[in-house]
Amino acid sequence: MKNPIFVVGSGRSGTTLLQRMMRSHSRISSPTGESHFFIPLYENRALYGDLTVVENVKKTLEEMRRISREYVEEDLKGLAFDVDALAEEFTDEGKNNMVALISWLMEKNATGEGKRRWLEKTPYYILHMETILEMFPDAQFIHIIRDGRDCALSMLQRKHDLKIFNTYHAAQVWKQYVEAGQQTGKQLQAKQYFELRYEDLIDDPDKTMRRICEFIDEKFEPSMVQFEKSKDPKSKTPMLSKSIQKKNSEKWRDRMSNWSIRVFESEAGQTLKENGYPLTTSCNTLPAPVLAVYKIHERYNRNLR
Repeated sequence: MKNPIFVVGSGRSGTTLLQRMMRSHSRISSPTGESHFFIPLYENRALYGDLTVVENVKKTLEEMRRISREYVEEDLKGLAFDVDALAEEFTDEGKNNMVALISWLMEKNATGEGKRRWLEKTPYYILHMETILEMFPDAQFIHIIRDGRDCALSMLQRKHDLKIFNTYHAAQVWKQYVEAGQQTGKQLQAKQYFELRYEDLIDDPDKTMRRICEFIDEKFEPSMVQFEKSKDPKSKTPMLSKSIQKKNSEKWRDRMSNWSIRVFESEAGQTLKENGYPLTTSCNTLPAPVLAVYKIHERYNRNLR
């Protein structure tokens, strides 16, 4: 199969919308959730032993299930996650290492969907792009960036999921993810790294998706803009059940207090500015006692759960 595609970015930046649009392409398969197991399985691959041994493959597949049960049991639309059958088939084909197992699983799922290549969307992989390239040297990354203040609003709506409990920490996380992706991206070739803004995607999806298709060397298909909508009433991304909403930006102007804006910009103002997002404050650093309160608040809430 052609180069695997990785959609990465800060949480709540539009990664899921972009994934849904791209999986509507006739050649691109993408599980509808997030794997989370690529990095831990690869970094701890020695623990799983010789993957020419069926029992070791079973153990690895069970660990995938432990890390991401919903992903393997519900989001892989092109195969049934039968550990015994998959382990037997993998070893029968003579494959023998962790990267081969992960790649084989994704390719098998794509084939089951009638697709020719696969895409993976797990936002935190943006912190591990170099490891992903070690695993898949021909990988292509699509980094989507959204105004961090809108991301913060959305993060705090899902604070218990994301373990982000105040604006200051949201700013730290957004800044970390954006800067990590851009720093690695600068070291990659043009055919490996593509960067876009969420606001451009929703303002002109046709033009933006054409640019993405040029990057991944696939023919643009209108189905990517008229993407398959989610029918899951429990979806954590309600926007997926609707057509693209061009006005779904700059919500922070009405919904964030002046203090919250100051807090966010004090931590991530320079990164906002470098990515074309205008500031409304001087973005001066907050006093040390205020920062200490935010950090204590974050730790306290995380320890409650």
